[in-house]
Amino acid sequence: MPNSVSSARLAVAAAGVTVVLWASAFVSIRSAGAAYSPGALALGRLLAGALVLGAVLLARREGLPPRAAWPGILVSGLLWFGVYMVVLNWGEQEVDAGTAAMLVNIGPILIALLGARFLGERLPPRLLAGMAVSFAGAVAVGLSMSGEDGHASVLGVALCLLAAVAYAGGVVAQKPALAHASALQVTTFGCAIGAAACLPFAGQLVTEAARAPLSATANMVYLGVFPTALAFTTWAYALARTTAGRMGATTYAVPALVVLMAWALLGELPGALTLLGGALCLAGVAVSRSRPRGSAAPASGAGAGPKEAAGERRE
Repeated sequence: MPNSVSSARLAVAAAGVTVVLWASAFVSIRSAGAAYSPGALALGRLLAGALVLGAVLLARREGLPPRAAWPGILVSGLLWFGVYMVVLNWGEQEVDAGTAAMLVNIGPILIALLGARFLGERLPPRLLAGMAVSFAGAVAVGLSMSGEDGHASVLGVALCLLAAVAYAGGVVAQKPALAHASALQVTTFGCAIGAAACLPFAGQLVTEAARAPLSATANMVYLGVFPTALAFTTWAYALARTTAGRMGATTYAVPALVVLMAWALLGELPGALTLLGGALCLAGVAVSRSRPRGSAAPASGAGAGPKEAAGERRE
């Protein structure tokens, strides 16, 4: 029991690292996105992440994932690391930040529904209630960010919805792969596959890097090393130890953290609606991760494959 409790705490800590780093990505995307086109930014970010992850993988001598893990790695690499990053960068150029945030936050709801359909995960009432509260908070934050100058083209809305679908599909595909391979293996090769899918943008990346300010390139590298290499690995570590639906709900903490970081780092004082939305996001996450009184917490392998349940982890 002590080991399962310790593993559960590590999973919660890993999820916390993920949401903090993903929230920080929005600040860096503002700088890098001003100098790099969507495809070039995605490729540069993924190349930086793949290099770091590859070096760590070699140092740990983990090698190639087992054959059974490859279908999930391929699908998640193409959808989440490839399609999602390109279309989200593109979509955010076509719609205001608030609208993009609202549309992309459909993703966790899709994750829960797809997890129930394809992974056999349950949809407990507290998870559904928490996600409803958090989504309402995300909408409030989005409306406050849009303001009077908000804009949204049909193309931009379609791209953001596609990003949400790609994100959800990638997470649900990644979950089974974690039953056969470590979080580091799944993340490293998923990132490499995403980078390979973005290679058609290599020419744009070279051209734009030659004239981009150093700050924009530094932010692109930061996106690759921390919100990609580190945060996606801690995400996979936590996902292997809980359900896809619960992990998706956890990401609703990101809008609240973005508000706080914009306040602290950019001096953007949030309004009353923004603060209310952020509070709702956090409250919803707390509800979705809570359990009825008297219910026992699942073992660290709950919702994972047989290797996790048996404690046969390689991280």
